[in-house]
Amino acid sequence: MNLVIFSGPPSSGKTSVILKTIEAMKDRGIKAGVVKFDCLYTDDDAIYEKANIPVKKGLSGGLCPDHFFASNIEDVVKWGRAQELDLLITESAGLCNRCSPYITDIKGVCVIDNLSGINTPKKIGPMLKAADIVVITKGDIVSQAEREVFSGRVSAVNPRAMVMNVNGLSGQGAFELSTLIYDSEVNIETVQGMKLRFAMPSAMCSYCLGETRIGEDYQLGNTKKMQWEANK
Repeated sequence: MNLVIFSGPPSSGKTSVILKTIEAMKDRGIKAGVVKFDCLYTDDDAIYEKANIPVKKGLSGGLCPDHFFASNIEDVVKWGRAQELDLLITESAGLCNRCSPYITDIKGVCVIDNLSGINTPKKIGPMLKAADIVVITKGDIVSQAEREVFSGRVSAVNPRAMVMNVNGLSGQGAFELSTLIYDSEVNIETVQGMKLRFAMPSAMCSYCLGETRIGEDYQLGNTKKMQWEANK
């Protein structure tokens, strides 16, 4: 079974890209399934079910969805193998833009859209910088010049990644993506002992533990203060 981790900012088109990519694989007899991670709510699982794609969803609630991912990915792999999948795709919540827990030796795909602004690639951390493949969506809405500038900004942030355009509505580019993320010679039996590509943010502070009051008297643990220059 292959395992691929999809990440990207909210509303960048991750689900549409995944749907079109799996659709392109069906003609080749590849059985794919999806596990969707989110925080409070998602109905993406219903979209996958409608397309007859095996799916599970996990809601992290008050926890960071990427920490939730790392705590559950081993059981996710077990579920995929029990379903006898050829390809298991995990889709992240992609909330803070800083991290998505890519795993060493497991393909990581970042989906980002042209409408997010040309400076957006610089604002995204390991979610973009550590990806193997960067998929740019919504290219049909902007001009050719804007597409090229945005693609250039992405390559400047992650020069080693393959950058490609996929249209989540028409499916253009999805077949090419499907050939890149699936390798029939790869067989992932477990992720036990594998390492994350980048350490996730940590902040074990009083607010993590349920504190709601503002003020230094109530701030304990791992906190960080801004630096202020005198008279400025």
